[in-house]
Amino acid sequence: MKTGGAASITRSHGSAHDAASEAVHLVRELAAVAGRAGAAAVPAEESAGWAEAAKMLAALGLDVDCIAAGLAGLLVERGLVGLDTARAHLGDKAVTLLEGLLRFDELRSIQAEDTGSASRAARAERLRKLLLAVVDDVRILIMQLALTLHRLRTARGRPRADRERLAREGLELYAPLASRLGIWQYKWEIEDLAFRESDPATYKAIAAQLAERRVDRERYVEEAVHRVGARLRHAGIDAEVIGRAKHIHSIWRKMQRKSLGIEQAGIEQLFDLRAIRVLVDTEAECYTALGTVHGLWTHLPREFDDYVTNPKPNGYRSLHTAVVGPDGRTLEVQIRTREMHRQAELGVAAHWRYKEGAQRPEPGLDTRIGWLRQLLETHEEAGEAGSPLASLGKEIESERVYAFTPRGDIVDLPAGSTPLDFAYQIHTEVGHRCRGAKVDGRIVPLTYTVRSGDRIEVLTTRHPRPSRDWLNPNLGYLGSARSRAKVRHWFKHQDRERNVADGQEIWDRELKRLGVGDPPREALAERFHAARFEDFLAALGRGEVSVPQLAGALQPYLPAPPPPAPRLAKRRRKRTGNVRISGVGDLLTQMAQCCKPLPNDPITGYITRGRGVSIHRADCRNLLDLAGSERARLIDVAWSSGVEETWPVEIAVEAYDRKGLLRDVTTVVSNEGVNIVTMDSDTDPDIHIVDMRITVEVRDVEQLSRIFDRLAQLPNVSDCRRLG
Repeated sequence: MKTGGAASITRSHGSAHDAASEAVHLVRELAAVAGRAGAAAVPAEESAGWAEAAKMLAALGLDVDCIAAGLAGLLVERGLVGLDTARAHLGDKAVTLLEGLLRFDELRSIQAEDTGSASRAARAERLRKLLLAVVDDVRILIMQLALTLHRLRTARGRPRADRERLAREGLELYAPLASRLGIWQYKWEIEDLAFRESDPATYKAIAAQLAERRVDRERYVEEAVHRVGARLRHAGIDAEVIGRAKHIHSIWRKMQRKSLGIEQAGIEQLFDLRAIRVLVDTEAECYTALGTVHGLWTHLPREFDDYVTNPKPNGYRSLHTAVVGPDGRTLEVQIRTREMHRQAELGVAAHWRYKEGAQRPEPGLDTRIGWLRQLLETHEEAGEAGSPLASLGKEIESERVYAFTPRGDIVDLPAGSTPLDFAYQIHTEVGHRCRGAKVDGRIVPLTYTVRSGDRIEVLTTRHPRPSRDWLNPNLGYLGSARSRAKVRHWFKHQDRERNVADGQEIWDRELKRLGVGDPPREALAERFHAARFEDFLAALGRGEVSVPQLAGALQPYLPAPPPPAPRLAKRRRKRTGNVRISGVGDLLTQMAQCCKPLPNDPITGYITRGRGVSIHRADCRNLLDLAGSERARLIDVAWSSGVEETWPVEIAVEAYDRKGLLRDVTTVVSNEGVNIVTMDSDTDPDIHIVDMRITVEVRDVEQLSRIFDRLAQLPNVSDCRRLG
């Protein structure tokens, strides 16, 4: 009988036995060394359990270093051996794994007191996700599951407080993780043993009502599996039949859902104390197998569900039926195709989602769980040198990150969040008053990207004073739209005069940067649905209109730069796929050097003699001065969204001289993926002012505005603007 137990990654019996024996020998030597150094003696019952724990780890395909690290962890947690002693005796590789195991103890120690069952469940779920996010090597997670099961098996000799803690961790953390990884045998045994410690009275009452031992139920299911498999083979169906006997904790969970008592009458209302699952190749074979099962035993009509024709809302598909099996005992049968089974195990309708009551799918978490489970299902080579299991890092980025407050509370944030997002997640007022942050005791900038496991302390001022720079996406202060909405809401409730003044400051600064003279103000206000220009300035001051939006609106009013050096003009004469010529097909085109149009500028084409079509801005003086006969050469052209093209723009940067200034400026530009064509720098030695002239190739004015924002944030930079 296949019972859906631990994933099939075990080695041959001989190699597993050898690895377990060698690891036990190493750890006994380690204990002896520690004893000679004055450490407390290892209790006899502790040493006696090592062989069994080593076999459990070896059965999961783990090598000697992993097994030795796991056994040493049992010593370190009891204070019998120190890390330095373990490193000297076991080596760096095993101790690295041991340190990973000890991180679980750190996570346990920072959990705050429970505030209720709902809060406890939510915190446990976040911590389960955190465990998946912070474990660098999947073997550590597997080792922790095995050691948790070993501790529960040997819990009878521990103090009552330790047993209750182990039971709580087993039910809230490790059993669900084992389920998600597909290690079903560990899942049910952890649940049963933890349930026995956490609620011994209920456990014993249910066990007494079952009227048969687990081994008897498993034998009954094995016989049913054999009979169903033989009948399906006789019908010509290639099926895989898997059986299981429901364990006590699962029985209790179902009785809770159905509001049943634990007396015999309640137990008898459960039809899936024994269950088998049939996997076939096609949907048609599902119904053929269903008929075969119903022909073999009498089915219970009210216990039949067709989730193949009518899938559940989460996409789950399977046939469920209950029959009266041999000796008059009920038996649940689930029938599905192998593809349906794969979707149920790895997709949105995964078994653990149904069991734990999760409602919404999380693609990033689903991907990681499926990837980890596939890793666990690697066969004989798993755990050997060079295999994925032997050297595995974080190959899949998480959709969420989980950070800690100084008190140990877990804060759930979107990936890419900053300490400011963390502050706003704690409380809106904490975000408004935030002026700095420490991560693991170290001061970090507010643009720091939070990682799972970070412990963040928010530094605040007495009065709230958000910065308008926080709303600028180019500067990277906030990664969450929710946090930006809170900042905008704060500015919106400030007095109008202050918002108008702040908006005027942003307006003047952006006009200066982009080199725009005096654009039509009322037209721009109308574009942003403002009745007056003053209303537009107030919206700009409140953050309802962002700096990139303003830069895009000013695009048509950018000035024509001065003609470049001859070598630059020659360099930029080329065919471009970014201009569409109306009515004449694909002609040779070149950007006019007199006005240098940028993408989305209003443009006009001029047919030259022998040099194709020259593209000018619509307000280019050279075009406006054309004689009547020459104006006949003008044609309509438009920008295309095809091939990406860049255009040279000359910018000026003024700053107080300092060491590393030139390096920082070029780093900002290169980080935007922008090419620097020319760069000149002149320093006034009397006043220590540096005047830089840089020609860069940009895609559009939004990218240019983003470069200005980043340059303005550099220390000592006083001004940056477009020349022309």
